[in-house]
This record gives sequence, C-alpha cells and structure tokens, in this order.
Amino acid sequence: MTQPSPPRPPAAQDRLLDRALIEEATKKSGLVWVRGPQGPARSLWHLWHEDAVLLVGGPGEQPLDGLELTDGGTAEVSVRSKDKGGRLVVWPATVRELAPDTEEWREAVEQLRGKRLNAPDAERLPERWARECRVLRLQPAGPSTQAPGRMPDGSGSAAPRPTPVTTRRAMPAGLPRLLFRRRSRS
Repeated sequence: MTQPSPPRPPAAQDRLLDRALIEEATKKSGLVWVRGPQGPARSLWHLWHEDAVLLVGGPGEQPLDGLELTDGGTAEVSVRSKDKGGRLVVWPATVRELAPDTEEWREAVEQLRGKRLNAPDAERLPERWARECRVLRLQPAGPSTQAPGRMPDGSGSAAPRPTPVTTRRAMPAGLPRLLFRRRSRS
C-alpha cells in the first residue's frame, strides 16, 4: 500500500490558489484595468492566452498612450468580478511587446482577431496591426497585491481623465416642469 503524499506547505498552496484566482478572474472578465509605471489605469479589452494577458492597441484600436507600457517594463493589472463588477484581484505584470511577423505574434494575433468585434477591416486586420499597432503580452510577475481578504480600505476610485469631450450641458428650462408633471400623473 502506498503512503499518501504529505500535504503541501500552506505557502505553496496559497501560491497555487492565488495563481488560480488570477487566471480564472482574468479569463472571465471582459475588461482589465492596466496601470503602467506612472499615470492612471485604463480599461482595456483583452484575452487570456497561455498564462498571460494579450492586448492590442494603436490607431483604430484601443489607445495605449499614456500607459508607458514598454518591452521589459512592469504594469499593474486590476480585474473585476464577473458577478458583482467590483475589483476582485490586482496583480503585477511583466510587459513584453511581441515583434510583428514572429510565430508568437502570429499566434497572439490569431487569438485576438477572434475576439475583436466590429473591425472595419476584418480581413486585413493582421496586416494593419503589424503596420500600425502594438501587440502586448502581460505575464503575471508574482503574487497578487490585492485579493479577497487583502483589499485596501479605500474605494480605489479615481477622478476622470481630462478630456475636451463633454456631454454635460445646462438643463433645459422646461425639464423640471416636464419631470414633475410625469410624477404627478402616476
């Protein structure tokens, strides 16, 4: 009769559970918030593939400007809960920019292409991405910094980024009367 293997030390189990949380949460979330070495985080669509997040950004795609994501650099990835929408896990990442037309780049682009919705040039997407865009791979680089039971006390909210675009205008003079009249009819 064989002896059962000894239980793993708690630290090893914690690392495995942490890694599983990072992977599952990131796979299920449609967006991740990525923060480069400086500046605010930005929400980005992504794909989890072979133990890393794949991103594409540039003209005609999601903007990566201001994130300072450089090859060999670091980033922080925040992932929301699919059920509740709140922050579930935050993990450090190592950034790699994939060189166009390498085998790894082609495989990443094929995976991302399937997830890219409403591309105006779907048949020529890889050529455009090779010319104009960056394909990045964000690999987990250590244990999560925030996870259930290890969340900061604050909300983590940030002020909106400055933009010249606005939709807020003065309220039309007749709107309060119109709204009040609807409530009184009910």
